[in-house]
Amino acid sequence: MQRAVLIMFLAMSLIPAGDSAGKLLTGSYATAPIFVAWSRFLVGALVVLPFVPRSAWALLRNWRIWLRAAILAVGITCIQTALRIEDVATVFAAFFIGPLISYALAVLFLREPVTVLRSALVIAGFIGVLIVVRPGIETSAGVLWAVAAGTCYGIFLTMSRWLGPLGSPMALTFTQLLISALLLLPFGLTQIPTMTGAVAALTVTSALCSMLGNLLLLYAYKLAPATRIAPLVYFQLVAAVGLGWVIFGDLPDVWTWTGLIIILTAGLCSARLR
Repeated sequence: MQRAVLIMFLAMSLIPAGDSAGKLLTGSYATAPIFVAWSRFLVGALVVLPFVPRSAWALLRNWRIWLRAAILAVGITCIQTALRIEDVATVFAAFFIGPLISYALAVLFLREPVTVLRSALVIAGFIGVLIVVRPGIETSAGVLWAVAAGTCYGIFLTMSRWLGPLGSPMALTFTQLLISALLLLPFGLTQIPTMTGAVAALTVTSALCSMLGNLLLLYAYKLAPATRIAPLVYFQLVAAVGLGWVIFGDLPDVWTWTGLIIILTAGLCSARLR
């Protein structure tokens, strides 16, 4: 579990870094979110291609592998759309409906062990998400996109655990990148921006950080059950708040800080449970 925690900490720091690069693309350089999502999968697939085992190609015949990649493609597109509108910290706080969904699905469909205390902590984290989102008539479109992205990510996390025995982390990472790139190809090709040096650098940075983060995530899922790994996804909040402040000068308001503290506390306490 200690190795899983360290791997998850690094993975959950890389993913917000990739999304921050994507936010710069969509905000400062008016790049379409669908292009950011598509290029992320395409570049990532090309980078890992030389290291892919032969067994990865056989996985492409499995419909579950395609479904998992399709859910990821939708989720990444949703979060890039959300980041175009909202600040990084708020998006990631709303996004953290994902661990609750992953936890519930792992219990229902994977029959993984569950305790009353762990369930209470996951629910507490969800209450923190509600404090940030504050659902109502005035809920912004960006927050709703983030919730949609979190829902997709929760399903993706559970499917990663479910399909883990089918292949190595490298093989599974390649299939999700390749399939997602193929699914988004018709949309991405129509939204290619003017490729300046800055746009190219941010595109590659977004893709590499996301790819490495998700690859490490799969390694962590090899080491521990989904019910114990899911709360560690909350580590992304620390990086998201820090990057939002350093890069964009965004600091959460009082309600968002309150929700963030609840989410982090519940997630870390759940991670320490035996």
